[in-house]
Amino acid sequence: MMNDLQSIASVVLVSAGIFFMLVGSVGIIRLPDFFSRTHAVSKSDTLGMLLAIIGIIIYEGFTLSSLKLALVVVFIALANPIGTHALGRAAFRKGVKPVLTGEKKE
Repeated sequence: MMNDLQSIASVVLVSAGIFFMLVGSVGIIRLPDFFSRTHAVSKSDTLGMLLAIIGIIIYEGFTLSSLKLALVVVFIALANPIGTHALGRAAFRKGVKPVLTGEKKE
């Protein structure tokens, strides 16, 4: 019974992770400018990778491999947002302008 529940939970989490990574891939194609693309990719890919790795941890059980994967989760959770922020800040400082589609209010 526990093994079935463990397998179901891991499949659900890995599938959710794959879904979020797919959404990020679509976002990089569909969105208009650099800043919105990096925002979409950073949020969805970080969440997708975290869900997929957590699903693998659940499938693996309590082993040394799952501890290593948990450390990978921590590093991804820290590194991806910091890297995306650095890319966005560097692009803004170089003069890349965001696409603004809203009308100006006077």
